[in-house]
Amino acid sequence: MGPSRRALLAGGAALGLLGAAGCSRVSGSGAKDGGNLLERLRSQGTVRLGIAGEIPFGYIDENGEFTGEAPEIAKVIFKRLGVPKVQPVPTEFGSLIPGLRSQQFDVVSAGMYINPERCAQVIFSDPDYRMRDAFIVRKGNPKNLHNYEDIFKKKAKMATGTAYAEIGYAEDVGIKQSDMLILPDQLAGLLAVEQGRADVFAGTTVTVHNVVKQRNSRLAEATEPFQAYVDGKPDIGAGGFAFRPEETKLRDAFNVELHKMKKSGELLRIVRPFGFTEEEMTDLTAKELCS
Repeated sequence: MGPSRRALLAGGAALGLLGAAGCSRVSGSGAKDGGNLLERLRSQGTVRLGIAGEIPFGYIDENGEFTGEAPEIAKVIFKRLGVPKVQPVPTEFGSLIPGLRSQQFDVVSAGMYINPERCAQVIFSDPDYRMRDAFIVRKGNPKNLHNYEDIFKKKAKMATGTAYAEIGYAEDVGIKQSDMLILPDQLAGLLAVEQGRADVFAGTTVTVHNVVKQRNSRLAEATEPFQAYVDGKPDIGAGGFAFRPEETKLRDAFNVELHKMKKSGELLRIVRPFGFTEEEMTDLTAKELCS
């Protein structure tokens, strides 16, 4: 399971966009020799991006604007590829890959972690960031929770998000999923900690720190980032853009522009307003993460 990139949708506006987008699919059927989707997107001038509505990865803000770390990267790259317009298609995180494969949208632009399970279903760009985990805890961190082993040893009540990688990280140290509080998003997680329904909410460091800062919580705080492990080895959480398996031409063209942005420093300048720092930049490849 890769971590969820979801939540905080703009309600009815998001659903309206989803309905509108469903009427204009770009078919990749019959694609060969790397696919023809890029040519089709250039012809129509618009690419549809699947998002899961999570701040800061991809969401519709309070003004109805489509933004986030991944969409802002996509806007720049697709414009340079000859596709000037991007259209958001909000959906559940768990529906992103099925939606991509059924052509409900053209690209997953949701900060999705790249892992072998997902690589068996879609192809990925090289990652545009890597991430560590962090917790939301009560002010002062009274149970002194700094990693998943602490949660297990102190029998703390853990909450996390639907389909989050953090479920697997916790299970790896012995915490049963049936004992976890599974919530729709990080805002629900913050509220659960504030209300005492959970001792800790686990998520990615940027997500956790953003929601605590935005809510200006007086009852909860975010812990320092830490590295999660699986089977005793560091589990690298690195996210990128997902494409249908036959569309290698589009993925490769996207990668060319992404690498230029990394080399020039433009990538960091784009994502810095969303809480990303030099520490989250990476030279890892999708090939490494898929294996």
